[in-house]
Amino acid sequence: MTGAERAIRWSTVAAVAGVAIVAGWVSYLHAYEVVAAHGESGTVARIYPGTVDGLIYAASMVLLDSARRRVRAPALARWLLACGIAATLAANILAGAAYGLLGAVVAAWPALALVGSYELLMLIVRAGAASAPAAAVPAVAADAESAARAALTASIAAGSPLSQREIARRFGMPRSRVAVLAREGAASANGHG
Repeated sequence: MTGAERAIRWSTVAAVAGVAIVAGWVSYLHAYEVVAAHGESGTVARIYPGTVDGLIYAASMVLLDSARRRVRAPALARWLLACGIAATLAANILAGAAYGLLGAVVAAWPALALVGSYELLMLIVRAGAASAPAAAVPAVAADAESAARAALTASIAAGSPLSQREIARRFGMPRSRVAVLAREGAASANGHG
């Protein structure tokens, strides 16, 4: 990662952290007001808003994990992320609805800013994961003979060649065929293959 890439990444993290502190607190208060106004009280009312933000975080982490592993993201993660975003926006809009359309828009802004900045950060992280070189995956031998040849080549390269008897035992091959592989392996190791 270059210095410019690090600066972009860390300045984005700082911006998200700043937005998250302010917007998260305001969004929490709005959600708490809505939950409390609709019948929940005490501890339940205080922790209930965390279920929405926790769902957004969990779904985003699953999407990030999929990007890092270069596999298709589960549809459930995308669906739950959309549900979490809709729920947090709805709670914030409801908190401001008593003050008319403008109040609803103003109350929705913190949730939108929090989710938006967080998802922008995730885009940067996912893009970094997608551009990272993939780890080399060794080829898997298609049959016992290919596997025996690969094992013999690796053992010769390591300086401790497997015996013909050991190869025959490990790979269930006749000794006559193993002898041919051993000659081929020795010729390759000597630069004649």
